Amino acid sequence: MNSVHVGSAERALAVGTWLIVGGAMLYSVLTVTPLMAAHTAEEWRWTAPILPLVVDAAVVIVVRLDSVLARLGGHGGPWPVALRWMTGAMTLALNVGASALAGDLVGVAVHSVAPLLLIVTAEAGLAYRRAITAAVQGLEEQARTDRQAREKAAQDREDARERRDRERREHEASIAREQREHEAQLIREEAERQERIRREERERAEAAAAAEREAREQREREREQQQLERERLERQAAQQRDLEAKQKAEQERRERAEQAERERLEQLREQERIERERAELLASGPPPEKLPEDRARAVVQSAFTAGLAVRVAAELTGWSVGWASARYQELREAAATPVLG
Repeated sequence: MNSVHVGSAERALAVGTWLIVGGAMLYSVLTVTPLMAAHTAEEWRWTAPILPLVVDAAVVIVVRLDSVLARLGGHGGPWPVALRWMTGAMTLALNVGASALAGDLVGVAVHSVAPLLLIVTAEAGLAYRRAITAAVQGLEEQARTDRQAREKAAQDREDARERRDRERREHEASIAREQREHEAQLIREEAERQERIRREERERAEAAAAAEREAREQREREREQQQLERERLERQAAQQRDLEAKQKAEQERRERAEQAERERLEQLREQERIERERAELLASGPPPEKLPEDRARAVVQSAFTAGLAVRVAAELTGWSVGWASARYQELREAAATPVLG
């Protein structure tokens, strides 16, 4: 059996059921209407077909809903069963009522055929539909099993193909392993390092998560301590800056004093040197004869530096006053000329 056969059976059952229901409804209306007309006031006899139509409508509802519930594999409980049997009993009673009142047993038997057929068809149709539903579910389960088996087979083939490819790659890798051994070692070391880094990161993350609350409290305490420490350091820094400023000022003052002292000492030494040279020049007195020009120039320069008069310089060199005056003028011009760096 396949889905085509199941669909064909469902269509045959539906067509047959509705043919029987339709025929039974038509027969019931034709049979029950005279009975209802005979037991209804003359002015209301036109309502005689209503009751069989209502009962037959209930039969249609029962058959239709039972087919839907059977297709869905559900069960409506005891009330649908009671409605099904009640409508069937009412249809049977209404159809055989006229013959039973007349005492016609043959009529009772003949008129009970359609209602009984309708009742049995409804029960049998429900059983058939439940059986078909079970069969369809079995087919769907089988199809699902077959599909899973095909998928598993395809996966096995894919795994086998991947395994063959992996074996081929491993074979090719084994051929070139000697050439790539150093690179593979580096890759393994890098992988181990990365794994170690990831493990350390996980451990750090776990430790950080575990210590988060304590860290927050610690940060609060540290923040307070840091605030106090910053205030203390700021005070110390201010004091240190003041101290350094004082020390720097004192150092500058001492340096200026030392510089002034050095300059004073240098001036004293220079003055002493000048005085000594002047005393030496004066002590040497006029030379017995005219000094050589280079020696005379050196004496004139010393006399100029010592602040001696031109006449004295001329006497100390044995040269003329004009010559000594010219040399003094050269020395004054040389002293007035700025030295180019």
